[in-house]
Amino acid sequence: MESVRSDAGPPQGESALTVKILVAGGFGVGKTTLVSAVSEIRPLRTEEALTEKSVGIDDTTAVAQKTTTTVAMDFGRITLPNGLVLFVFGTPGQDRFWFMWDELAKGALGAVVLVDTRRLADCFPSVDYFERRGVPFIIGVNHFEGAGKHSPDQVRDALDLPSDIPVINCDVRDRESAKHVLITLVEHIMRTMSGRRDPGALTY
Repeated sequence: MESVRSDAGPPQGESALTVKILVAGGFGVGKTTLVSAVSEIRPLRTEEALTEKSVGIDDTTAVAQKTTTTVAMDFGRITLPNGLVLFVFGTPGQDRFWFMWDELAKGALGAVVLVDTRRLADCFPSVDYFERRGVPFIIGVNHFEGAGKHSPDQVRDALDLPSDIPVINCDVRDRESAKHVLITLVEHIMRTMSGRRDPGALTY
């Protein structure tokens, strides 16, 4: 049986509203860390050790300490203070695992795209994926030691994003910071859905 954190939300009944969201971004950007930080249950991880077979395929230049990689998905759950339950799925970051994205994206109402400003181009495929499918997303600029300081507006300009897409700084190792990212996404989903046919589909 999975262990539950002592700070987990109230037990969920049949009427609990659940929302599926994705956490995406490049290799080693912090997706697994975010899911692990916020999950009120023991997170499901599908990590495998990096081996010599990944040499020349996975760029570990900026994340030399990384020894594992997600090969399928990460999964966690968090209950927000109002009782809304988020099912959080972390996607694999490498191109060779992208065949799984369409399955993971089914039923997702929104996504977080994590960014490492030292490797900004790594997030372009994720941004393009959600833009082309009309999935609401936000940008989380994850904190890394040694990375230059960039304002959200600078990151937005570099990614050529419209002003209505939130760009926020975060440290996904910190639970409160990671939770703020998810709350920001939920609020963005609400605003996006308010302009569609069924604005009442998500009540926050």
